[in-house]
Amino acid sequence: MAIVVQRPKLTFAEKCYFPALWRGLKITFAHAYRSLRRQKKVTMQYPEEKWDDHMPEYYRGAPTLVTDEHGRERCVSCQLCEFICPPRAITIVPEEIPEEDRWSKVEKRPRTFEIDMLRCIYCGMCQEVCPEQAIYLRKDYALTGVTREELVHDKEKLYELGGVREGLVNKWNELK
Repeated sequence: MAIVVQRPKLTFAEKCYFPALWRGLKITFAHAYRSLRRQKKVTMQYPEEKWDDHMPEYYRGAPTLVTDEHGRERCVSCQLCEFICPPRAITIVPEEIPEEDRWSKVEKRPRTFEIDMLRCIYCGMCQEVCPEQAIYLRKDYALTGVTREELVHDKEKLYELGGVREGLVNKWNELK
């Protein structure tokens, strides 16, 4: 059984959109008046002024890799971030650590670790799933590049952007 919904009858002014036009102009003139009297700042001059001081705590920016305070890579190539990534923006190729390293039998490391920033949706699932706290979301919102290849961040670029996180060394892998 179909439900019939009665449409309201519009007046002549409502049919001509005058009330909506008037409300929009009223808001525009109110903003213009406040900005001329310098009561409220409406716009931000982007290259000179940035939101860095005003970023909310919950902001999720671009993912990066971090090292611990001893310079070790945190990533152990478990590939959980690659599997959980909804747009498949992360690509990891693991490798074994060389025999002469003291961590050779304990862990692996990524030979290549790439994140395609054009595909990334900044959901933060990679950070949540990482068991070694190797991947973090930055508070940066200005990702630019001239070509598509510039926005595919490789391992070196990700470590450069991520930097060092202190306090991440666990009791079972401290350096002595």
